[in-house]
Amino acid sequence: MVSIVVAAIAALTLSASAAPAAQASPYQVSYYNVPKGAHPHDVAPAPDGHVWYTAQSQGALGILDPKSGKVEQVALGPDSAPHGVIAGPDRAAWITDSGQNAIVRFDPQTRQVKLFKLPAGFDNANLNTATFDRKGVLWFTGQNGVYGRVDPATGKVDAWKSPKGTGPYGITTTPNGDVWYASLAGDHIAKIDTVSGDALMIAPPKNNVGPRRIWSDSKGILWVSFWHTGEVGRYDPAAKAWKVWALPKSGEGCYAVYVDDRDKVWLTDFAANAIVRFDPADEKFETFRSNRRGADVRQLLGRKGEVWGAESGTDRIVVVREE
Repeated sequence: MVSIVVAAIAALTLSASAAPAAQASPYQVSYYNVPKGAHPHDVAPAPDGHVWYTAQSQGALGILDPKSGKVEQVALGPDSAPHGVIAGPDRAAWITDSGQNAIVRFDPQTRQVKLFKLPAGFDNANLNTATFDRKGVLWFTGQNGVYGRVDPATGKVDAWKSPKGTGPYGITTTPNGDVWYASLAGDHIAKIDTVSGDALMIAPPKNNVGPRRIWSDSKGILWVSFWHTGEVGRYDPAAKAWKVWALPKSGEGCYAVYVDDRDKVWLTDFAANAIVRFDPADEKFETFRSNRRGADVRQLLGRKGEVWGAESGTDRIVVVREE
């Protein structure tokens, strides 16, 4: 398969006496087709240069080779409905699988698929997203009111009921090892005590913003996508202070958030059908609209010079590269 490339053009601000001109953006957008009906949900750059995605509707982990465009899918189990995928410190793919109510590990070397089932009493957790803490323990969320952890060294799985019931969604680890999650239905973010498992809730700056995903920058500042209001929020845990910016075109539909290696913030905007880059230094947005309707990019992850997403509505993987 061959990728489709779209050059992104940024507007150039001109003085009144200057002639109109166009300035090429330093970013280029490319697309890769995946099997029809896969409806890829989450995506993660793999350590070996491939890109993993969850084929949620087909119960599989997808593996994309960006150099050739070749795609293969690995079945995860008869009831699989994978949601999130991340690369672990062991270079394996770790998947939140709501269909199997388990955390799934896929070893790209041995091709082994291993399940870590949730404990009794946590059936139908609707598993969502995962992150590793600095000790190599995986933490996860479940929208039906669950968060928990898997210790890969022992295989032990622990789970807790979230303090406001349904809603736990995105999750992140800060540079100092703190683990935070965002609760969409619970309308809060929370810091998990990684020893006791207790969750300390933090209210958003206003009600009913719908915190969906959460990511930490290099300083431990938290960035949160506000689904209901089309905004991005920044929370400083040290100052206990919020600041909020509205997306350029939308009053709702801010889904994904990811902070790159230069502390630039990337978001997805369902209403604008776009990936958006926000620079906290000058508080400016740059928008990269999809070339197809209904892209519905639900999650973003990246590596140096690249930000990857899955267009769940078009059966494509998208990447924004800095040229």
